[in-house]
Parts: sequence; C-alpha cells; structure tokens
Amino acid sequence: MMTRLAVVLATVGYVGHFPVAPGTAGSAAALLLYAMLRWIGSPPVVYVAVIVGLFAVGCWAGSVAEAHYGRTDPGYVVLDEVIGMLLTLLFVPVTWTGVLVGFLLFRGFDIVKPFPARQCERMHGGLGIMADDAVAGIYGNLALRLVIWVVPALR
Repeated sequence: MMTRLAVVLATVGYVGHFPVAPGTAGSAAALLLYAMLRWIGSPPVVYVAVIVGLFAVGCWAGSVAEAHYGRTDPGYVVLDEVIGMLLTLLFVPVTWTGVLVGFLLFRGFDIVKPFPARQCERMHGGLGIMADDAVAGIYGNLALRLVIWVVPALR
C-alpha cells in the first residue's frame, strides 16, 4: 500500500506515464498547482511550505519509486519537475506570459543540467531525483528575473 502511494505521488497521479515527454507533462501539471495557489491568493509562506513539503515527500516517494521501477531516477517520476517549476516561479511577479517564459526556461535548464545540477543528480535515491530539478528551478528563477528586467511587460 505504501509503495502504491509513493508511486502515485512520485508520478503526480501517473502524469509521469504520459507517453511523450513525461517531464514536460509533469512541469505542466505544476502550472495547475501554481494557478491554484495564485488563484486562492496564498501568502508566500504557504507557497514556500508547499515547496518544502513536496520536496520532502519527493525524496521519500522518489526512493520508493526507484525500487519499484528497478532503476535510478526513472522517467516516470515527475514530482521533481513540479518542485523545479514552483521554484522557477517563486517570488517572481509575472503575467501568464511570464509564467510560460518561466516554463520554457525551467525545461531548458532541466534538460541541460548546468553545474551543479548534473552533480546533484548523482546523489543517492530520492534526494538525487529532487535535487537536480531544484537546482534547475533556481537557475530558471534567476533567468526569469533577468528576462523580466529586460522585458518589464512580463510582470
């Protein structure tokens, strides 16, 4: 029962089983959570608590999912993309066009995995699964801030 729960959480309700680009599907699923948090007017502390809570859950669920799928960092696990997307948009006041730009930036950093994301990916278990996308999300956040500075209309 716990394995099933971990797999459901790690795959974000099986979004990670999407047949094409599951990481992109997981990042898109994050936008639904972001929209909900934005729509209900969540204070920043709630947004940060969601990120921290999901990161912790992802470390556990990712480790269990690795054992379940029998491989390191299985592509089905997309909760890490959710964390990365939420970090990309953290404390960045953007329009929905800016959200789309953030989405593209995060996906780029997640694919390229600039230092130290690639090194974090080598960490053991769920922590490694989550950490590389957290780093990509931080890079996405910084890049999005730069883009907004250059194109203020995205605010």
